[in-house]
Amino acid sequence: MKDLQTLLNKRYSQQRKNKYIDDKTIFHIFLKVIREEYGNQGVKNIIPEYYKKNIIFISFKQSLWAQEIWLNKQILINKVNEKIGNKILYNIKVKY
Repeated sequence: MKDLQTLLNKRYSQQRKNKYIDDKTIFHIFLKVIREEYGNQGVKNIIPEYYKKNIIFISFKQSLWAQEIWLNKQILINKVNEKIGNKILYNIKVKY
């Protein structure tokens, strides 16, 4: 019987090869970056909606967060890709 770490490593290596990550994984990494940058207030107000074709779509509880994300969009994209270890995320778009 395989242990959990072996299965996770296998899944992660397959995702890196295929340059594909499911939406739950990208949401987790994105929210981790948001928490590092903006703390708990950022996590409460920035909501990832869905992930499609290397673009993450997000919504906001308060409109001032939209401008903050827009100003720092490329920094956030770079940090998410750095945590993944591959260029997976190409853009962040706002869902209205």
